[in-house]
Amino acid sequence: MQAVILAAGRGTRMNELTAKIPKPMLEIEGKSLLEYKLEAMPDEVAEVILVVGYLGNVIRTHFGESFDGKRIAYVEQKDLNGTGGALWLTKNILKDRFLVMAADDIYAREDLEHCAQGPGWKMLVQQLPEIHRAGSVLLGNDGNIDHIVESSAEDAARLEPGIASTSLFAVDTRLFTCPLVPKFQGSLEYGHPQTIVAAAHQLGIPLEPVFTDQWIQITAPKDLVVAAEILKKIKK
Repeated sequence: MQAVILAAGRGTRMNELTAKIPKPMLEIEGKSLLEYKLEAMPDEVAEVILVVGYLGNVIRTHFGESFDGKRIAYVEQKDLNGTGGALWLTKNILKDRFLVMAADDIYAREDLEHCAQGPGWKMLVQQLPEIHRAGSVLLGNDGNIDHIVESSAEDAARLEPGIASTSLFAVDTRLFTCPLVPKFQGSLEYGHPQTIVAAAHQLGIPLEPVFTDQWIQITAPKDLVVAAEILKKIKK
């Protein structure tokens, strides 16, 4: 099995923290955000594809061609047209079923293992008291993912409860027979969550929600502090 980690963005909400290093290389408790992802990879994953962009050489130099026995391949995203555009750059490398996830958030290994179990399409989600900047997931009558509404700059501080997208999926290469979908109406960026949900409908593939309470979203500097406290508690 393969896994794709989308690590091309700068992370502008991190302000000066990403002036000299890309957001996935920011550290919490002495370990980079990207390293947390690599350590959480299930045994089924033999190759990880890193889509890099902003200061991608920092990531390449640090991790090289392998990590913990897993091969690492690199794809460069020069046109920063969203996570959907980043994922599409890997379509000629991917062979069958694969995981795809954001490079900055922190995921639990058991959640990745659950998603890796095939053969269906899965999406990791979390029930939150306040959605904030996360994509809002709507379930259909059958209990599967029906729709996702991404936040825009205007409504990013949403305080209502809901099911949040963690941007982690298990899908297969049938995805690439479908068109890319913008993050939200009028956006110039394509979103991989929106594209995957639309593709599931088009192909008639159920997209199963996998609920977690261990996802740690990293969008702003204060999230690094919160994440450090959560990880300390987990270690205890």
